[in-house]
Amino acid sequence: MDPKTLKEDLRLYQSTLLQEGLRELLNENKLVDCTLKVGDRSFPCHRVIMAACSPYFRELFFSEDGKELDCKEVVLENVDPTVMDMIIQYLYSADIDLTDDNVQDIFVVANRFQIPSAGAGSQLPSAGGGHRNYIADRFESLCKEEDFLQLAPHELFAIIGGDSLNVEKEEVVFESLMRWIRSDKEKRVKTLNEAFECIRFRLLPEKYFKEKVEMDDIIKADPELQKKIQVIKDACAGKLPERKKKEKKKEGEAEEESGASGEAGEEEDELLPGYLNDIRRHGMYCRDLVLMVNDTAAVAYDANENECFLAAMAEQIPRNHVSLTSKKNELYVLGGLFVDEENKENPLQCYFYQLDSLAADWIALPPMPSPRCLFGMGESENLIFAVAGKDLQTNESLDSVMCYDIEKMKWNETKKLPLQIHGHSVVSHNGLVYSIGGKTDDNKTINKMFVYNHKKSEWRELAAMKTARAMFGAVVHNGKIIVSGGMNEEGLTAASEIYDIGANKWDTFAEFPQERSSVNLVSSGGALYAVGGFAMVQMENKECAPAEVTDIWQYEEGKKQWAGMLREMRYASGSSCVSMRLNAARMPKL
Repeated sequence: MDPKTLKEDLRLYQSTLLQEGLRELLNENKLVDCTLKVGDRSFPCHRVIMAACSPYFRELFFSEDGKELDCKEVVLENVDPTVMDMIIQYLYSADIDLTDDNVQDIFVVANRFQIPSAGAGSQLPSAGGGHRNYIADRFESLCKEEDFLQLAPHELFAIIGGDSLNVEKEEVVFESLMRWIRSDKEKRVKTLNEAFECIRFRLLPEKYFKEKVEMDDIIKADPELQKKIQVIKDACAGKLPERKKKEKKKEGEAEEESGASGEAGEEEDELLPGYLNDIRRHGMYCRDLVLMVNDTAAVAYDANENECFLAAMAEQIPRNHVSLTSKKNELYVLGGLFVDEENKENPLQCYFYQLDSLAADWIALPPMPSPRCLFGMGESENLIFAVAGKDLQTNESLDSVMCYDIEKMKWNETKKLPLQIHGHSVVSHNGLVYSIGGKTDDNKTINKMFVYNHKKSEWRELAAMKTARAMFGAVVHNGKIIVSGGMNEEGLTAASEIYDIGANKWDTFAEFPQERSSVNLVSSGGALYAVGGFAMVQMENKECAPAEVTDIWQYEEGKKQWAGMLREMRYASGSSCVSMRLNAARMPKL
């Protein structure tokens, strides 16, 4: 026997022996040293297996300095026990039964616990239409994975050839195809002619087509592809190829072919080749929308078309939460006033959710271990920060900053803010986190601003605002920080300011038309909006009292003033507001 073949056979035999032995130990409940509690079920397992297969569990079983923790039981919240059982069995057997009905649930749980092979890898080619739809929906992220390169040609072409592909730019499709080709160039270059039918070259920018498509060495070396390139160039210049006529079969064709009399079939034009297809993919209908999230629903508002769409129902989202859209266009919702009456030891909870806009649902993430309100959220790369706020148990202002690692799915405490505050605003820009204004425990509002550099683990004080304020709106718009409204010792304010980050200087900005607090400032699609807030309103008894307003204003750059858009937006009541890029074609219109 060939030594190389013998070595491979021995490796396979040893792997099989190990796998069968581990599965036998699990089935007989031997040497188990950990239990996973999922809902009303308990799953015994071996920590060494879970840690070897999942960075998530490795983090749970070891301290930050690498010491092994005595972790006998792990409670996993918001997980389907049936799905978790399948994944555990997969880790011990490398076998999982993916179907159209369960593939999405398995993908979500596997992704949460960082077990990518449970939903990808060798299972991809055989999973059927449901799996292809899942990949098409999440194409921009999944095409970067190594498992993507293992797709069979027919599977890849079925995915990238369809209208349902969720990509904003055709460049992503072309580049993922060429990456797939180059990963096994000798075999796959022969399929490129067929693959060309799946790319919609007329949707590519002219400059990109010239530099990236025409100049590609593989494409340049193929005479047949060069002919297609010329046809594409002609089509982009307005000269489409003549379409031949083909006979259109009539309904009675079966009878005609069997000898029955009938008229000759009509003629119709042949379809253009796939590489001349200029129909936009479904993902190309994405646009920047103002997303309003309250304890009932997440509603997206298109200010240009004056239309609202349902992004997701949100009954599990508490009131008074804080929301943030990351640079990767992921929405996170943290906190709110929620009392878990079943949890006698820790009834106050700070729940944490991420919006799955494709499934129109919420993914439960690990709750923040330090329950608080009136805090601010910021981000830097793959980290999310909850800055200061008021402790829900002691009712005291905090200076602590909690940091959530998106990849490790774990909370830690990081560098403290230089002072204890609540009711401040937090924004992020270029990897830095800014904390602005707020109120101290002695009920004094401040005008101070601090910037946090996580890489240096330091807070630094910057230029102070002209007006001290708390409970105000703040946003980064066109590279500058804008604040508006709020309250201080004198009452509500309409004052607005703009901060030049490069010059470290505050200047006066257009005053808001009404004194109000808790206004939501949103920068979306290049425009600046102000949504809702609280103002002093005259009641029926002629007295003034604070009341929520749900109007929408837009800042007019040319006139340097605020202009009213909507007197009432009912979905803004009790909402946090952010800008998010969403696909209106996928959401129900309200």
